[in-house]
Amino acid sequence: MAVKQTITPESVLHKIVVNTGVGRMATSNAYFDEKVLPEIVAEFKAVTGQQPALRRAVKSIAGFKLRQGTVVGMNATLRGRRMRDFLERLNAIVFPRVRDFRGIPTKNIDANGNLTIGIREHTSFPEIIPENSKVDFGIEVTLVLKVQDKTKALDIYHALGIPLAKPKDIKTKTK
Repeated sequence: MAVKQTITPESVLHKIVVNTGVGRMATSNAYFDEKVLPEIVAEFKAVTGQQPALRRAVKSIAGFKLRQGTVVGMNATLRGRRMRDFLERLNAIVFPRVRDFRGIPTKNIDANGNLTIGIREHTSFPEIIPENSKVDFGIEVTLVLKVQDKTKALDIYHALGIPLAKPKDIKTKTK
């Protein structure tokens, strides 16, 4: 008889990358750098538990009213204890709070087994008080596995308790 190993996030996950894009807010708000950006950074830091790395525009694009050096996004890479804690909060608190949540589609898993989840409102996280939040932004979470196989990744995500949507039965039309 084989002994079944328990799967821990540290044993199967390489990292969790949390991203957000703020480019649209940067181009539409005149006081973005002084008022809006510090608010977004503070709330992103509260969600991830660490200071985000700011991503700036490499070159100017006149059609988007974008200038070189403008902050267009931020990300944080979580490993170890922070990764485990973030995954537990995501499963236990955030997913139940998301409006009309019916599970994560399996099409969000790429060929390497990485799962990308988009959350429309950052206020789903327990660290954010919606009444005190001045800006709304979405967050993208990518879970990067050590295993680079989609079929093995599905089993790992089920074992980690990630609520994947059941594939719908595809019915073909008959004439």
